Amino acid sequence: MTIVVITNIIPRVTQKCTAPRNTQTSETLLEAQVFVSVLRTADALARGAEALLKSSGLSPTQYNVLRILRGAGTEGLACREVGCRMISRDPDITRLLDRMESRGLIARARGEQDRRVVKTRITAEGLRILAELDTPVRELHRRQLHHVPAKQLRHLSRLLERVRGKT
Repeated sequence: MTIVVITNIIPRVTQKCTAPRNTQTSETLLEAQVFVSVLRTADALARGAEALLKSSGLSPTQYNVLRILRGAGTEGLACREVGCRMISRDPDITRLLDRMESRGLIARARGEQDRRVVKTRITAEGLRILAELDTPVRELHRRQLHHVPAKQLRHLSRLLERVRGKT
């Protein structure tokens, strides 16, 4: 005996997802559409970065911390300052730094002038990993955005800064 199952589910799974069309045209809808578009774009860009960073055993948040600390130089930063500079807020920055310290990517030490302040610095291992990632990350950004002319990218950057300035 042969059983044949016919389904229309399979073709839908393989089709590319498209955003639903909305027939409303109010200003509020425009703002909502822009909001969703920004989130979708950020997600699409982040997925490429996540895949690249995974090969180094880093999450995007850990990579962000390493970049922040590299920029801080040998002086390092207090935990609060690292948290303020993050792209995405991490509610438990201390635990994140604990994990990174246990991997040897960062080092923490109490301040000499104020023992209440714990300074966080990037280690040689953290710098090594960032140096290995610099070129691949730069190439990823080029691949993701090469189709947009530089003038438009600069304009987009200014617009996004303007949006963030009002939130």
